[in-house]
Amino acid sequence: MGKMSPKTIDVICQHTKDGEIIPMRIRVTDEDGVYQIFTIKEYRELPRTGTHTTPDGISVCNNTLVFECKIIVFGQTRSIRLYYDIKQTLWKIAV
Repeated sequence: MGKMSPKTIDVICQHTKDGEIIPMRIRVTDEDGVYQIFTIKEYRELPRTGTHTTPDGISVCNNTLVFECKIIVFGQTRSIRLYYDIKQTLWKIAV
């Protein structure tokens, strides 16, 4: 798969009493500039393994949390990866 570019997005998340981050919804703009909201049905946080490039071509380090998530788009389940930059407090998705 070729290198993708990350796009900054809005994420609604929950923070547990233990400091865990749980992504709940994402909000992205479509090609017409209209916001689309998707509920995250399932997620799992991937282990941090130092600086590397993910399978979708995004460079990450130990300051990046990576979540594999499932959302429903037009009745179909889609898998996405969310990237949370701890230092910049920004959420990104590969596009």
